[in-house]
Amino acid sequence: MYLYRELEMDETDRIKDIDGTCFIKNAWRMNQETGKYELVEINWQDDDLPNGLGWHVKHLRRTFEHGGTVFGCFDGDLLVGFATLEANPFGSKEQHVLLEQLYVSKDYRGKGIGRELIELCKEQARKLNASRIRLYAGSSEDT
Repeated sequence: MYLYRELEMDETDRIKDIDGTCFIKNAWRMNQETGKYELVEINWQDDDLPNGLGWHVKHLRRTFEHGGTVFGCFDGDLLVGFATLEANPFGSKEQHVLLEQLYVSKDYRGKGIGRELIELCKEQARKLNASRIRLYAGSSEDT
């Protein structure tokens, strides 16, 4: 059984527990001739969180400083997943909020942790009176 809860600002360094390792077999790429996206084989091994740990710690701190929420998933004392939801609505009617980060450790993927973290973000978005959550995802087939 996993424990889900909000993280505090002084826990930002806990994301070093996340194993961001992933192998990307296929990714979506724009075909320059047709102008359409196609799934292509890239066989890319990433051994860390995209952009590196420092980038993510910096952005987590910024989320906290701007009143956003960070949810974590724990297996015992080990942080195995996290998601961040920005607090500042945007859009023509301020109806959108940004889910900036969502990561689950390699050995914990496929267990519903990401889904539960998104549900927590959806509940928080409702509290902010947002009707939509925006996210910008990587181009890998699995994402």
